[in-house]
Amino acid sequence: MTGARGSPREQNPAYRACTYGDAAFQRHPLFSGRYRNGTDGGEREEHPGEAEKARKGKNAKGRVSHAANGQPHAADRGSREEHPGEAEKARKRKNAKGRASHAAGIGRVAFFLTYRPPMATLGEHIRQSNAYKWWILGMIMLGTFMAVLDVTVVNVGLPAIMSAFGIGISTAEWVITAYMITMTVMLPSAGWFADRFGNKRIYILGLALFTLGSWLCGKAPGDLFLIGARALQGVGSGIIQSLGLAIVTREFRPEQRGLALGLWAMAAAASISFGPLLGGYLVDAYSWHRIFDVNVPVGVFAILLALFIQKEWKSPARHPFDWRGFVAIALFMPLAIYALARGNSPTNHDGWASPTVIGCFAVAAVALAYFVRTELRSPAPLLQLRLLGERNFGVSMAVLTLFSIGMLGGTYLLPLYMQRGLGYTALTAGSVFLPVGLIQGVLSAVSGYLTRYVKPLLLAAAGILLLATSFWLASRFTLHTTHRHILFVLYIRGLGMGLTFAPLNFFSLRNLTQHDMAAAAGISNSIKQLAGSVGIAILTAVYSARTAFHAAHETVSASQTYVEGVTDALGVVTWLTLAAGLPLLWVFRKKRKKTPAGNPGAAGEAGES
Repeated sequence: MTGARGSPREQNPAYRACTYGDAAFQRHPLFSGRYRNGTDGGEREEHPGEAEKARKGKNAKGRVSHAANGQPHAADRGSREEHPGEAEKARKRKNAKGRASHAAGIGRVAFFLTYRPPMATLGEHIRQSNAYKWWILGMIMLGTFMAVLDVTVVNVGLPAIMSAFGIGISTAEWVITAYMITMTVMLPSAGWFADRFGNKRIYILGLALFTLGSWLCGKAPGDLFLIGARALQGVGSGIIQSLGLAIVTREFRPEQRGLALGLWAMAAAASISFGPLLGGYLVDAYSWHRIFDVNVPVGVFAILLALFIQKEWKSPARHPFDWRGFVAIALFMPLAIYALARGNSPTNHDGWASPTVIGCFAVAAVALAYFVRTELRSPAPLLQLRLLGERNFGVSMAVLTLFSIGMLGGTYLLPLYMQRGLGYTALTAGSVFLPVGLIQGVLSAVSGYLTRYVKPLLLAAAGILLLATSFWLASRFTLHTTHRHILFVLYIRGLGMGLTFAPLNFFSLRNLTQHDMAAAAGISNSIKQLAGSVGIAILTAVYSARTAFHAAHETVSASQTYVEGVTDALGVVTWLTLAAGLPLLWVFRKKRKKTPAGNPGAAGEAGES
């Protein structure tokens, strides 16, 4: 592919000669005359009369010189030996061959100097175009889709994995939480590596690790190997999600950022809708291994796209890596999740009073306190916790924490209810999530656009209320709940999630500088995944405890007991989701108190949130 005419590369004569042929070659003065022939005869080529006079004058001088020495001149010898016309023709033929040979040589040199592979040229053209930021947004959306897809796919395939390896819910939850733990640890760390070694290199590394982990998961011979491969997947996913939001916010101007974040959220929504359906089909038609294999070709394509399109970017600032904070968060996450999972494990006869559980909670609490203290005092922290002091960002993170516990926990419970309680196949259980993701995806883009005209917090508050309503209705599910009723509840859930994420992201980043965007993305993603991991562990504990309670106090079938345990856990999700709206109420009340009485203009300014 060639560049546009008039570009610097187009104006290169060697490039034009290679690209447009000998006509362009001849028109350029650099390759006319002596440069074209490889001799000093440029003037002879353009003015043959003057060239002939110069030649005769030169021969005359030569004759005088040779006559003085008593030797005949070469011109006299030639005139005596052959016809002058034959000599002229031979000379012209020789010059023509020289010009052709020299032109061919120049053309070959020009070709090797200017040739670029077609894909590299296409990538350069995209990087220099005005549409580059939209290409980057598409690339980031693909990576986000792949990373989030792996969570939703596994939720549907978890019952099949439990049956294949003969494990219970306490062990099976680690297939999900191992992924989320390593992802949470890498979310704040990826920013430092990207600043040091380049966003493009580290983003491609994340894609490569995720793809490799997916391939290993598909080959897992046992549950421990699968959990380890999921942990590797989580490392790659943490890099992808951490850098994705930072890259999008860096490429788009503030007035376009709301729409871009809405489209970015659409990728997550699409994975939520298509992930369960795809996972259910693969589990029913093939096996659970295929839910991981499907990531491999998508990952390879994403790597190639990033290689040829993405620009490299490095931060000019240099600061040391926060190893103390990294070790502290790496200790806190697995120990806290293990203690929550171990508390209600069937093999733990001491329950929550077990020394192992108490010890893990104690070490996790110390690690968390040390992490917070280190991050607040360090000049180059792993997570810029000081950003939580900015009102918009701090309030948004408080909302996101409670919201994520309910959202991710509910996503974990509903497929279990449908498959193990109602007897749905994996495909049928996955199909009910398809319209949910579509609704969320469309509404995410719409709500991102609406932030130009409607206060973002009003949109987010409406979304939280809708999501809490959907969980309250889900907590009333029974063994006899119809498929249509389940779909209606999930439609409300899709509306709530679509109205919440894009406005909340836009509100949280509104007052931050460009320099803080990467750090803010790390905090946001870390809190969401940390809350989701804790939420899954808490709801698994609630489900196990309530299932045991119903089994001990009621004479009902095992399916009924299972459903009652799930619905009790969904009741807890309802209250957690409602609690996510409390920080928003605090903001509304604080702004109302600060608004001067009788000053509607100030009220409008205060209501910009």
